Amino acid sequence: MGLSVDMEIKHDVLVVRLRGELDHHTAEDLRRKVDDVLRNSEIRHIVLSLTDLEFMDSSGIGVILGRYKQISARSGEMVVCSINPTIHRIFEMSGLFKVIKFRESEAEALHVLGVA
Repeated sequence: MGLSVDMEIKHDVLVVRLRGELDHHTAEDLRRKVDDVLRNSEIRHIVLSLTDLEFMDSSGIGVILGRYKQISARSGEMVVCSINPTIHRIFEMSGLFKVIKFRESEAEALHVLGVA
């Protein structure tokens, strides 16, 4: 199926919306796209909207943690939102929720980061 990546910048927040499958075939593409935006910008935070993400494996977890570390190095935060039950379980089992904030909706995630 592949992965569709939609990105939007709101103030100092990069909103990343994922659709499809985040696995070893697609993780590198996501890493490259996000890194390209971070390299040339004043982005401090990332909102990861996963409403339409249907599958994620350990490669997906790795790319998310890598971007989390980059944002943390900028004194920023990553907030994940709109997760379906399958992906929510992967986040719980992998311990991602111990380091990455979760909000129900994209609007709530942006609000937590000070973007209305």
